[in-house]
Amino acid sequence: MNDITPAQTINWKSVQDKHVGLVRAINEDAIISLPNQHLWAVADGMGGHEAGNIASDVVIKSLQNLKDHQILNEVVTSVWECLLEANHQLLEYADKKLDGRTLGSTVVTLVIREKVGVCLWAGDSRLYCYRNSQLVQLSRDHSYVSERVKQGLITDEEARNHPNSNVITRAIGGDVDLPVEIIKFDAQLGDIFLLCSDGLYNMVSNDEIIYTLENNPIDKAVGALIQKALDNGADDNVSVILVQGEPGESSS
Repeated sequence: MNDITPAQTINWKSVQDKHVGLVRAINEDAIISLPNQHLWAVADGMGGHEAGNIASDVVIKSLQNLKDHQILNEVVTSVWECLLEANHQLLEYADKKLDGRTLGSTVVTLVIREKVGVCLWAGDSRLYCYRNSQLVQLSRDHSYVSERVKQGLITDEEARNHPNSNVITRAIGGDVDLPVEIIKFDAQLGDIFLLCSDGLYNMVSNDEIIYTLENNPIDKAVGALIQKALDNGADDNVSVILVQGEPGESSS
């Protein structure tokens, strides 16, 4: 017999917010949610550098110009082109107005088409997937300590307390050659994707994130995660986007 069960489509609902934190005077994070185009992104202006808020804003504004493609490869190419343009703008701005001093931003993006997801990122802003009560980090930090851990030179525990834990090895605006990494993965009904800046995961443990996602709908979980970061000291800006797959219409 032929299987005539209608295919289940997925609607991707998203909620987002950010907070300056308890220490910084300026919010150098910027976020964007384009649910109609199934694109979400978090950018974090590089701390300690000139005008980090300008850098993250340039990255996010470039993504606002994203062309609306339905084919996954085309939208990934369009995201790449937007980030390439942002990289060019930041290098030009630094050369003309900052005497060549570094002006950069991390970025993590999520693109979903049907049941396939793609992440493009540079730096240590992260993408996680929460599925079946497990939280998995999909992106890999482009940072000094992450590279040392990967090489087996330091442990995860040593990395958490390392004096160079805030040193980023890739960023938009950091080099003429755009150092963006790309991964592809499956996206399932019920998945929750978390995009965030380091201001969240440095203050809130994986167990706390899991507990929050298990016990709150995403429209309340975003605020709960930010509040947990604030309760734990929030010494940096905090940005959170949650994207959840919900049942859509069945298609024959």
